[in-house]
This record gives sequence, C-alpha cells and structure tokens, in this order.
Amino acid sequence: MNEPAHVITLRLLKGFALSVDQLRVPICSSAQRLIAFLALQDMPRTRTYVAGTLWPDVTASRAHANLRSSLWRATRSEHHLIDASARELAVSPHITVDLHEAVARAHRLLDIAHACDDILTTQTRVDLSADLLPEWPEDEWVLIEREQYHQLRLYALEAMTDRLTEARRHGEAVAAGLAVVRAEPLRESAHRVLVKAHLAAGNRVAALRQYEQCRRVLFEELGLEPSPALKDLLPSHSEHQGRRQPPSYRHVSTL
Repeated sequence: MNEPAHVITLRLLKGFALSVDQLRVPICSSAQRLIAFLALQDMPRTRTYVAGTLWPDVTASRAHANLRSSLWRATRSEHHLIDASARELAVSPHITVDLHEAVARAHRLLDIAHACDDILTTQTRVDLSADLLPEWPEDEWVLIEREQYHQLRLYALEAMTDRLTEARRHGEAVAAGLAVVRAEPLRESAHRVLVKAHLAAGNRVAALRQYEQCRRVLFEELGLEPSPALKDLLPSHSEHQGRRQPPSYRHVSTL
C-alpha cells in the first residue's frame, strides 16, 4: 500500500517559507534563491539562463559552479523540490505556491465578465495585501517580479473593493480599499473605490474624510488636486473645495 503523498507548500508572499505537511523546513539561503526563482518562472529554464540570472556579476564558469552548489543543497532534502535534467531546471509541479494561487485569484477579480463570489474572502484580501519577498536583496530579477505582482495586486484589490461594494458587503469593501491605500497612498484610484465604498454604506463623513486625506497627500507630495473623477463623487463638497485655496499645511504662529 502506497504511503500518502506529502503536502508541500511554498510561501513567497511576506517572505520565503517552505513547509511539508504544515511543518517548516529549513533551507539555506542559496537554495532558497534557486527554489524561489524557479517557482516564479512559467516554464522550465535552461541551466545557463538560471545561472546567468542569479549570478550576473561573475564569470559564466563561476555562475555554473554556484548553480551546482545551490542545486545540491536544494536536493539534499528527502522531498522532491526541483525537477532537474542535464539541460533544464523547474520547480517540482506538486509543490503548491501561494503566489500562483494569489495571481490566479487576482486575474479572476479583474475579469468583469465573470462572477467570483467564492474568492471574495479574507484570505484573498490578505494575500493581495502582501508583497512578494519584501525583505530580500534587491537583485534585478527580484525587483522585476516584485513590481509585477505589486501592480497586479493593487488593481485586483480595487476590483475586489468594487465587487464587495456591489454585493453590499460594506465592511469588507472598506477593508479591501484601505489595503490598497496603505500600499500606495498616492494612488488616486484606490482612494476613489474607498470613497465609493463609504458612500454605499451611507457613511458620508467617512467618505469626506477619505477625500480630504487624498487631497492632502496629493498636494503635499505632488502639488496636485484630486481629479474630477474623484471630486464628482462628492459634488457639494467639491464645489465648496473649489472656492478654497489649496491648503499649505504649514503651521502659522500668532502673537
């Protein structure tokens, strides 16, 4: 009788963690980099490509030697983590990668032609609120992958906020909107979906407060006013603000 298969999960959001049957498996840093890089690829990669990307500042022979060393460390585990042939490498397909699941949910949220009530969950919001390997060194390949996921998750969180607002799940909509604003305080579209969520819940004061926060940060950081698309959500407020000078936010002492 066959032994039950182990459940191997790889976490790349919030930081690297490899677990087998929910137990954390220690992996050295060089093996972590190799496993993470392969998990981020959408296809097997040649050894030459992997070596050149992970070690771009050394000679080709040194890069290949580093790759062999990292591969040996990664395959010392009793669990199958990497598919390796003489020419190509790939992360083992039976490993569940949290990033892959988060990306799939993000694309579903952005597909307005289809419902996705089943993924309008706290777990989806938490995963989309986390960046990819945030504390890792800023190697070029890490920066590219991190920024790509960062932009995707922001759009997905905005879409999630709109979907929750339409479903009248106001508290969850506000939580998703706040997650986008925290990630990118200067992102006006994030403030816009959050204002809409507050208004849908009937919380006009909260909506006005969010508008003012957006107005303040845009002016302080960029010298800009909110766009008409945001102002028009609060027409009476916008009219009033239009007659005022942009705030200087400087302390003025009085005698």
